[in-house]
Amino acid sequence: MATSPYYLLLLLIPILLLSFLILLYVIVRPRSARIPIKGRHVFITGGSSGIGLALAHQAAAEGARVSILARSSKRLEEARDSIRLATGVEAAVFSADVRDAEAVARAVNEAGPIDVLVCNQGVFTPLELEKQDLKEVKFMIDVNLMGTFHLIKAALPAMKVRAKDTGFPASIAIMSSQAGQVGIYGYTAYSASKFALRGLSEALQQEVIADNIYVSLIFPPDTETPGFAQEHETRPELTSIIAGSSGGIKAEDVAKASLSGIKSGRFIIPCNLDGALLAIATSGLAPQSSCITAFIEVAGAGFLRLAALFYQWHWYSIIEKWHAESSLRNRASGRL
Repeated sequence: MATSPYYLLLLLIPILLLSFLILLYVIVRPRSARIPIKGRHVFITGGSSGIGLALAHQAAAEGARVSILARSSKRLEEARDSIRLATGVEAAVFSADVRDAEAVARAVNEAGPIDVLVCNQGVFTPLELEKQDLKEVKFMIDVNLMGTFHLIKAALPAMKVRAKDTGFPASIAIMSSQAGQVGIYGYTAYSASKFALRGLSEALQQEVIADNIYVSLIFPPDTETPGFAQEHETRPELTSIIAGSSGGIKAEDVAKASLSGIKSGRFIIPCNLDGALLAIATSGLAPQSSCITAFIEVAGAGFLRLAALFYQWHWYSIIEKWHAESSLRNRASGRL
């Protein structure tokens, strides 16, 4: 009895898929790594509140030696007390403005060699670029982008030595934002500062992988922090219409996803389902250490690009409708 060609095709499909997975396993770089936290020095900026404080709590609970840096000495002391009460760990605190490279270098040197550096500092003032003062734009870029450069420059030499001496991989984790994956109305300056972190991270990973240092880029969505509450009070109405429907997630959930990704040596770390889909749609030439995730990116990129076009159509429809209604309201008020 002749073998049906359809039966042969059914046999061929899993063979092709398996062959493709094997190919991806061979070519994905850098190789995956496990980055231990227990007994290691974790240095977190923006560590006095929000995501940074939640990360400090979780790292301390896993047995890490924790240092936190922020501007406010009072809030740092309060954070240290909360970490001690929750975990029994005495965190080291450092008061410095990340815009000041010399102050950052002094704090890093005083803290000692770092195993896991988490660049979590960030500021955000949502406003249309036309209305935003350039001083606010510069402030966001100086804190979000230049502050990250200052931290990495200060910590990297000792991190390289430490990784070589201990034989354990080290990590540099950089807190971006979903606004660093896709631009949103009213986020022009903020998105610019956060998109820039991706270029920094991709190039830096190539520079430090030979030193056994893994870079992670974290993309949290709107997160329930004091800064998020303040941002809601000031952001443009149209921004709230476009971006406000998704709501926020808890800082503890972002910290949990971030720490898990850091320990796995993952380059891109999404924090929810929307972030995971965005990560696939915007994967580009980002490093990828998982052949399974690489396969999902390859298979899903086309479909998610189509979905992205529908999202863009929806957003631009909202913008056009809002401006049309705003124009009518302005004309009506003018007549009155």
